[in-house]
Amino acid sequence: MARMMKVAIVDDEEDMRQSVSQWLALSGFDTETYACAEDALKVIGADWPGVVISDIRMPGMDGMAFLKRLMGIDSGLPVIMITGHGDVPMAVEAMRLGAMDFMEKPFNPDRMTELAKRATQMRRMTLDSRALRRDLAEGSQVMGKLIGTSAPMERLREDILDLSQADGHVLIDGETGTGKTLVAHALHATGPRAGKKFVVVSCAAYTEDVLAARLFGPVEDGLPLVEEARGGTLVLEDVEALSSALQARLLQFISDQGTPAETRIIAICNAHGEGRTLEDALRPDLFFRLAALKITLPPLRARGEDILTLFNRLSEQFAEEYGCDAPEVTAQEAAQLLQAPWPGNVRQLINVAERAVLQSRRGTGSIASLLMAENEEAGPAMTTEGKPLKEYVESFEKMLIDNTMRRHKGSISAVMEELCLPRRTLNEKMAKYGLQRQDYI
Repeated sequence: MARMMKVAIVDDEEDMRQSVSQWLALSGFDTETYACAEDALKVIGADWPGVVISDIRMPGMDGMAFLKRLMGIDSGLPVIMITGHGDVPMAVEAMRLGAMDFMEKPFNPDRMTELAKRATQMRRMTLDSRALRRDLAEGSQVMGKLIGTSAPMERLREDILDLSQADGHVLIDGETGTGKTLVAHALHATGPRAGKKFVVVSCAAYTEDVLAARLFGPVEDGLPLVEEARGGTLVLEDVEALSSALQARLLQFISDQGTPAETRIIAICNAHGEGRTLEDALRPDLFFRLAALKITLPPLRARGEDILTLFNRLSEQFAEEYGCDAPEVTAQEAAQLLQAPWPGNVRQLINVAERAVLQSRRGTGSIASLLMAENEEAGPAMTTEGKPLKEYVESFEKMLIDNTMRRHKGSISAVMEELCLPRRTLNEKMAKYGLQRQDYI
C-alpha cells in the first residue's frame, strides 16, 4: 500500500495558508497548516511522512532559519519556499542550503500542484529506501546472531535464506535451547515480510479460553493476534499445546487466507525429546498445513568447534557487562566444552559462560567444575561420541588464535609474540581456520 504523504504549509498570513491548503486539498493532498515555524517544528521530525511549503519572510523564525533547522532534522525532507517579488536571490540561497525549489508570489496554482506532486514522490521514495535499508540491516543483524561455521550451521543459514523467500507456513523443530524463536525472527527479517508485524505467542502460557481470546478475539484493548499480525508473521511457540478446538479455529483461519497466505505462520514445536511428535499432537490436516516447510535445528553437541566460538563470544559479552576480564580457557577445558552433552544446548551454554565470568571475577572455581556440576544436574540422559584427537587440537588452536587476535585488536606482531609463532605459520593457520585480520580491527 502506498504511503500517505502530508503537505505542511507554513505561513504567517492566514489567507495565504488557507488558499494554498484549499487548492492542494482539491488536488488530493492531505494538508496541515501552521502560522509559524516554531509550531511546525513541534510536529515535523526525522522520517516525517510529508513535505513542507514555507514562506521565506515570517516574523520570529524566518523561512531561511526554518529551512536550516529542517535540514538538520532530516536532510532528505523536500522543502518548497514561497518568495515575494525581489526575493529571488534569497530563494537561490535557500536551494543551496537544501530547499527543493521555490515559487514566486503570485504563483501559478498548477505549478504549485506539480511541485507538490514531485516533492511527495521524492519523499515517498526516500522513506521507502530508508525502510528497505533498515529491513536489510535488521535481517543482517538477526542472521549475525546465528554464530558458527560448522556444517550444520551453514546448512541452517542456507535453509533460512531459502525458506524466507517462500510463501508457505513453516514448522521449526529441535531440542530445547537451540534458538528456535531466533530462527523464526531470522526467517521474518530476511524475507519479503521484513518490516511488517512480527508477533510471538506461547500456546502453553495461557488457559484455552484466554489463548482463544488472545488469538481470535474478542479482546478489550487492541486487536486479536491474528489481526495484529495481518500481512506479517505470527509465531506460535509450543504449538503442540493447542487444544482440539483451537486447532480447528486455526485451520479455519489458514483456509480463509487462501494461497498465498497474507499472514505467514511459523509454528515452533517444543515436544522434542518428550516421547511424542508434533504429528501426534495435531490433527493431520493442520499438521500438513503448518509443516509445508520445515527446519530442524541442530543440537549444540553436533556443532563441533562452534561450541568454543560461542563460549568465547558469550564470555566476552558477560565480561564487558560485569567489568572484568573474560576467563582464559585451557586446552583441557576446551576439550571438556567440546565433549559435554549440552542437553540444554545454547541456552545452557549461555548460563555456563555467565557463571564462568562471575567465577573468574571472584578468582574462584574453574570451567571444568562448572561443567561437572552441569552434567550432574542434567543426569546421564545424553552422551556424545568421541572425536579424533586432531579435531580437539585444531578446535583449541583456532580458539587460541581467535582469542589472541581479539585481545590485540588484530595486531599480527603482538599475536606472533604472544603465541611464539613466525608470521608465515600464523598466516597459514589463520587461512586454514578462516580467520581474517580485518575482522578484529
